[in-house]
Amino acid sequence: MNNAQPEAGFAATQAKFAAYIRDPFNNPRPHDVKKQRMDTYRELFFNNVNSFLAGNFPVIKTLLNDEQWNALVQDFFSRHQCETPYFSEIPEEFIHFLQHERNNPNDYPFLLELAHYEWVEMALSIAQEECSPMTEQTLSHLAEQNIALSPVAWPLAYQYPVQLISPEFLPDIPPEQPSYLVVYRDHQDDVHFLEINAMTFHLLQMIAEQPGHSAQSLLQQFAEQSQHPNPEAIMQGGLDILGNLANKGILQTVA
Repeated sequence: MNNAQPEAGFAATQAKFAAYIRDPFNNPRPHDVKKQRMDTYRELFFNNVNSFLAGNFPVIKTLLNDEQWNALVQDFFSRHQCETPYFSEIPEEFIHFLQHERNNPNDYPFLLELAHYEWVEMALSIAQEECSPMTEQTLSHLAEQNIALSPVAWPLAYQYPVQLISPEFLPDIPPEQPSYLVVYRDHQDDVHFLEINAMTFHLLQMIAEQPGHSAQSLLQQFAEQSQHPNPEAIMQGGLDILGNLANKGILQTVA
């Protein structure tokens, strides 16, 4: 009982300390800590987060001037309650912040999609899963193989052509057709971005939803759903596409 009051006082001081570090513009400095010392702590924490976000979202940083970038980082730093103690997961927290908390009408309309696109590369580079490479014999009989999407291959669809965005290309409205990509980590652990068409994207979605089916059965199903007048052409074209994807490590066989 005697320790209850000191503990409560320490918790209150700690809360004031953290609040000032997060947002010194709207929170008072703890009266018993010198301003120079508090500003040093503040600068250390903020610069660490700033540097980490700049390293993971380099394209976004090039699109903003220093004032805009620092304001964005400050908004995240002061308002978002991270659910993780790991620095490697801060970019994902930033995505969550942009999607659910950020509300600035001056932001680029593609900001969230571009951030996700930039985050994917880091996420796949550190993913623990691996893709088992196919042998030449397996590839030569791909139609009969039971296949699945590699755990380190992500088919993605964006309203904006995020792969093209740069300071010279800043679209105000999305084009009529989405941009389809598959981002994957190959057998040498290098991450690649591959532009694909709508047919390939939907085929990969089907494989992801039905892992373990034979390539032939999946292509038959895909041909039926497409209602193409020449299903054999769809089957053969689809098999060629699957072979190319398997060669890159985007597909794997399953028992």
